[in-house]
Amino acid sequence: MHGLTPSQTIGPYWHIIEHPEWADLTRFGAKGERITLSGRILDGDGAPVADAAVEIWQADPPASELFPGFGRSRTDAEGTFRFITLKPGPVPGRGNVQQAPHLAMAIFARGLLKPLFTRVYFAGEPANETDPLLNQIEDPLRRASLIAQPAGQDGFVIDIHLQGARETVFLDI
Repeated sequence: MHGLTPSQTIGPYWHIIEHPEWADLTRFGAKGERITLSGRILDGDGAPVADAAVEIWQADPPASELFPGFGRSRTDAEGTFRFITLKPGPVPGRGNVQQAPHLAMAIFARGLLKPLFTRVYFAGEPANETDPLLNQIEDPLRRASLIAQPAGQDGFVIDIHLQGARETVFLDI
């Protein structure tokens, strides 16, 4: 009889990011406002993490036959990831309190025993001012670490800092 499998880095399961099409959540013909989300995964010294796996989930629009609501991207030599998805709308949270449009994100990388979880919000969303999670973050610089900035006509960009002075806010899940 074997014991429980301990948490470990992405290790031998690296093949889970060998499907670049998973980074396009619209690949099955989903309709709606298409956006591109890109960014970089950076270590504590600001160096790119070239072998990370990044996953996103979104509750809006709801997952369907045409829209999986889940995507996965690998980082390249510069630590860059890129997703194509539909712009999320607001969703109810605990106690039916409205949450600002956001994506949930997990980062898997060498040296991490468990994935890091965070959220990606979008600059310019009025609901950011009343979002329950964002309002728990008092430091404006820490709060800004969760907000993707516009980049081009239909794009947003956010860098994820794994540690250091510019560390992204990560969530205990």
